[in-house]
Amino acid sequence: MSTFIPTSIVILVLLAILLIVILLKTAKVVPNQQAYVVERLGKFRTVLYAGFHLLIPFLDVVAYKRSLKEQVLDVPKQTCITRDNVSVDIDGVLYLQVIAPEKSAYGISDYLFGAVQLAQTALRSAIGKLELDKTFEERSTINQEVVAALDAATSPWGIKVLRYEIRALTPPATVMQAMEKQMRAEREKRAVIAQSEGEMQSQINRAEGAKQAAIAESEGKMQSLKNQAQGEAALIETVAPATAPSSRPGGGEPARGRELGAAVRRSGQDGDHHDHTAGFGESFRHCGGAHQCDPA
Repeated sequence: MSTFIPTSIVILVLLAILLIVILLKTAKVVPNQQAYVVERLGKFRTVLYAGFHLLIPFLDVVAYKRSLKEQVLDVPKQTCITRDNVSVDIDGVLYLQVIAPEKSAYGISDYLFGAVQLAQTALRSAIGKLELDKTFEERSTINQEVVAALDAATSPWGIKVLRYEIRALTPPATVMQAMEKQMRAEREKRAVIAQSEGEMQSQINRAEGAKQAAIAESEGKMQSLKNQAQGEAALIETVAPATAPSSRPGGGEPARGRELGAAVRRSGQDGDHHDHTAGFGESFRHCGGAHQCDPA
């Protein structure tokens, strides 16, 4: 017995399927940080951002979908030539973001590929202006120059280049060996300079010590001479009464006293206080006192 499906049921099923298709083409829910480029009859109509949207079925079509998030692109390694004709291998990372979805859709066929190619070109141009030593020191300058060049070139594409970072910069093996030798020579030079400065400071310290020792010795000698002068002055004061004029009626200075005074004065001029002191003591003993000596 054959089963017969009524025509009305078939029509209802077809209408339900058509309704579902129309609903799917009419209602669009755009996720967050996404943008849909809508065309109507093959012509750009509008851009749909996050939220619920209704389209005219069979007339409006979502032609392109773009992510508004920051995107990270790997820039492949390439060989660049520096200003001093040294080849270096450089690779990096590029960060960009779509800010105008319709321009990224109609301004270029593949904005990601185009951004990578522009990054490589701008990097070669920036490296060609610098010498090898500067490429290691001025990475930030190179990054900024690449970003500025890309930002100006990608503006019609509706994308914004946020930053570029050099990931690795590798010179040839021969250049690496030469750089290692240069660094080793520089370290040895600094070591020799430090050693010579240490020796110089040591000599200065020794000279300063000798200077202070000489000053101390001269001050000791000066104090000794001062003490000697004070002793001679005290001796002269002691001898002075013996050399004074006699109070006897005959007046005049005793001869032995004059002799002692002359001996003291000579010894003071010669600086030999030991001899004149000894002579004075001996003369004083012979005379038995200054007043017992006979006048000349």
